[in-house]
Order: sequence, then C-alpha cells, then structure tokens
Amino acid sequence: MSEETKQPMEEQVPEVEETAQAEAASEAEAEKKGKKKKEKGITFTREQVEQMELAVKQLDTVKDQFVRLTAEYDNYRKRTTKEKDTIYQDAKADTIKAFLAVYDNLERAAQSEGGEDSPHKKGLEMIFAQYKDILKSLGVEEIEAKGAAFDPEMHNAVMHIDDESLGENVVAQVFQAGFKMGDKVIRHSIVQVAN
Repeated sequence: MSEETKQPMEEQVPEVEETAQAEAASEAEAEKKGKKKKEKGITFTREQVEQMELAVKQLDTVKDQFVRLTAEYDNYRKRTTKEKDTIYQDAKADTIKAFLAVYDNLERAAQSEGGEDSPHKKGLEMIFAQYKDILKSLGVEEIEAKGAAFDPEMHNAVMHIDDESLGENVVAQVFQAGFKMGDKVIRHSIVQVAN
C-alpha cells in the first residue's frame, strides 16, 4: 500500500468511531429519560410499547368476538336441526291423522257381522291388517285404552258409567281408537270411563 491510500483509511476510522460513540450516547440519554424500554436485547420506544399493548387488547377483543360467534353459530345449527326434525315430525303426524278416518272405516267394516266366509270380508280384513302394518312401520301405535286407568293426556272421556266390577277411573269402553307416534299423541282415544 502506498502512503496515500493509508492516510484516507486512517482518517475514516475516527469518523466511524465517533458515529458509534454518538449513537451509544444518545441511547444512554434516551434510557435515562425513560423514552426507550429495553427488552431481551431489543429496544422499544414508549410509543411502540403503547401500540403493542393496544394491539394485544384489540386481539383479545377479536378473539372474544370469534368465540362468541362460534358459540352462536353452534347454537343456531342445533336449533335449526331441532326445528327441522320437529317440522318433519309434525307434518308426518298431520298426514297420518288425515288417514285415520280410513282406519276407522276399515275397522268397522272388518268387525261387521255376517259373511265370515265371504271373499270380500277376507279381502277387507287383509287390507286392514296391511294398513295396521303400514302405520306400525311409520312408528304409529294404537293407544291401549280398554281396562287402563283414565289418562287425560291420552284419552278423551265422553261418557261416564257406574260399574262396580271396574275400578275407579278405569276406561270401560273405547268408541274410537287413539294413536301416538313416539311420545306425541296424534289422536286421543274417545272413551267411556267407569265410576
């Protein structure tokens, strides 16, 4: 190296050292004044710390809103599923109720006297049996009433009779069969109650 190239490098070294010393001095002054906070080797200004704290609060708010929205959606999904199921069950019960008049007529025809060997009566009994099977496959069952204790949830009393051979509030006679689907009563049994 020539003397000319050595001299400018020597002049540059003091400038770099002076700049580093100036920066260190300004950092020391800022720390003394409390304007900067040092954390794990990283220096933050008070404004940056406040911005980070604000960002954390906003994040917590958004997280809370997200949790609430998720819970609301879950409740909505469960409620609509239940409503759909209820609507379907109600529509099914209403449809079956409309066909119960046919059941009553088939029952009366099958119980009519005479023509025991008649092919018409045998055919009618077969149709009635098939109709009962269809109702059973749909989950509809007849409410057992005769000889059972009167239950206003299941029975509709239209007559009263005094009969010592029967107990208190016992169904003596069934005028029209009642039906239920699961726990839901489609049609109440029309009955006569004793004592």
